[in-house]
Amino acid sequence: MLAHTLKFITFFILIFAGGVIWAFWDQAPVLAVTAVLVSLFLYIPFLGAQFLALRRVNREDPAPPATVGQLMSAWWDEVVLMPRIFFWRQAFWWNHIPDATDNAFRFRGRRGVVFIHGFICNRGLWTPWLARLKKHRRAFVAVNLEPVFGSIDDYVPLVEQAIQKVTVTTGKPPVVVCHSMGGLVIRAWLRSAADTDGRVHHIVTIGSPHHGTWLARFSFMRNGRQMTLANRWLAQLEADEPPGRHTLFTCFYSNCDNIVFPASSATLAGADNRFIAGEAHLALAFNQEVISESLAKI
Repeated sequence: MLAHTLKFITFFILIFAGGVIWAFWDQAPVLAVTAVLVSLFLYIPFLGAQFLALRRVNREDPAPPATVGQLMSAWWDEVVLMPRIFFWRQAFWWNHIPDATDNAFRFRGRRGVVFIHGFICNRGLWTPWLARLKKHRRAFVAVNLEPVFGSIDDYVPLVEQAIQKVTVTTGKPPVVVCHSMGGLVIRAWLRSAADTDGRVHHIVTIGSPHHGTWLARFSFMRNGRQMTLANRWLAQLEADEPPGRHTLFTCFYSNCDNIVFPASSATLAGADNRFIAGEAHLALAFNQEVISESLAKI
């Protein structure tokens, strides 16, 4: 499970940092502190490289270009969010708010939500969303896509189970909210049977690589390769979709998405495509306009 892996990495980093300081403090305290800082914050320049790449790639994209200020602000937001999400929410709080489908009487007649996360993530990503739905007494299921590096098609049974649970609990087709790769997962589920369009009320995708992403060229994982630009799997997915299906979708996308770029690759022809300026990939999922507009669909 991804949560266990993230816990191990978190503890390893902390133990490594403590060990370096203990071993070298007397002889070379500056070197010890430098080594710890490098190990803790190596991801920061890596994120910076992503933003430099997206700025170059987005030059040919029809989305409004990001300003330097927007890119710097988006980079900083991701610097802050990344450890909070990966090494806290997804490592330790991934099931802090469990799925809410255990009280059919309480939820009956009130539309629920199915959440589908993206690549190398788990349901802990959605914790702020789940807290909001719990407060408003709405049914929800947030799936864990496993195996982490499987084919996107392999996740279809997990989505089917989640949609069945929320539908049975509420008596209504759910709204489906997807981040990143999750948008491709729901599209794979839609083509898995003839009646799927009528089994969901609406689908929201947030920074989903509907036409792939430039960054996926560096992935060796099966689901990563399925997100390369204009690849055969994506082409077949689109070819299998009937006319009018994309009207089910609202697609949020940004000119500062450091994972899914070119920016317009997160849009679908015929969908309600919503441009959000200046938000990075993780931050886009917690933008208040995105959350409010998405939950308004229920």
